[in-house]
Amino acid sequence: MSKAAVFGSFVVDLMARSPRLPVPGETVKGSVFKMGPGGKGFNQGVAAHKAGADVTMISKVGRDSFGEVAFNTMRELQMDTSHMFVTDDTETGCALILVDEKTSQNEIIIVPGACSTITEEEVKNIEAVLKEAEYVLLQLEVNQEANELVAELACKHGCKVIVNTAPYAPVTDEFLSKAYMVTPNEVEAEEITGVPVKDLESAKKAAAYFYDRGVKEVLITLGSRGVFVSSGGREEIIPCFKVEAVDTTGAGDAFNGGLLAALSEGRDIWEAARFASGLAALSVQKMGTTLSMPVREEIDRFLEEHKNS
Repeated sequence: MSKAAVFGSFVVDLMARSPRLPVPGETVKGSVFKMGPGGKGFNQGVAAHKAGADVTMISKVGRDSFGEVAFNTMRELQMDTSHMFVTDDTETGCALILVDEKTSQNEIIIVPGACSTITEEEVKNIEAVLKEAEYVLLQLEVNQEANELVAELACKHGCKVIVNTAPYAPVTDEFLSKAYMVTPNEVEAEEITGVPVKDLESAKKAAAYFYDRGVKEVLITLGSRGVFVSSGGREEIIPCFKVEAVDTTGAGDAFNGGLLAALSEGRDIWEAARFASGLAALSVQKMGTTLSMPVREEIDRFLEEHKNS
C-alpha cells in the first residue's frame, strides 16, 4: 500500500434535523441536534483512514474548543495529528447543516475559519509528506492559493493530485493542468465546464473539457444515478448501490475518501469507483458526516453481499 495525503478543511458540524426545511424568514421546530467533526477535507481523510489507507491528514484549526474536536477525534481514531496547523489569529471553522428528516435532503452554510488561512510557510512544511505520498486529495474549501501551492509541490515530487471540485469555486486552467484526476459532482461539472451532465453523452463532453486542460482521469458523481468514470478511452456510468438513505450529508466525501483508499492500495479506477460507491452507500445509512464513515470490515462485507449488483 502506498502513502496518501488529504489536504483540506476541518470544521465542526452543527446539524439539526426537522420535518421539513424552512423557507426564508420561517422558523421550523427541529427534532434532533448533533455537533461533531466535519469539513470536506477532514471527512475525506477520516473515510480513507477508516477504510484502511495509510493517509496523512493536513488542515488548520484555531486554538479553541472547536479545534480540540479535531484533535480528540483524530486521537480516538489513532490518526497522526502532527500535520494539523493551529493558529491564535482565527477561530476554527464551522458548518451549519439543516436536514429534512423525511427526504434526507440538506442545506449547508460553511464558515471555513482557520482552514481558509493556510500560509505558504505552512504548505512548505508539508513538502516531505507530499514527497512520500503517491496521491494527495484536495477540495475547494480552503484558501485556493494554498491548494495551488500544494498541487505545485506535489507535481514536483511525482505525487498524483486528485481534485474534488467541491464546494464549487472558479479554478484556473493552470490549476486543473496539475490535476491527475478530478471528481466533481454533476452540478460542479456543469459549473466548471458549462455542460449540463444529464446522461452518458453529456458526461463525456464534460470529461473532454477536463482532458483538454491536462487532466488524466475523470469521475463525475451523479447522485442516485451512480458515477461516471472516464479513463484510458473507456467511459461508463457505474450504477450506485440501492440503500435506504438516512442522511446524505457527506456522501460525496465518503466517496472521495473511499476512492483515495482504494487507489492507494493499487486498485484500478473501476475497482476503486465501486469500492468508493460502497463506502458512500454505507455512510448515508447513518446520521452525520465524519462519524458516519464505515470501517473496512463493513465495506468488505457490504461489497461481498452486493457483488452481483
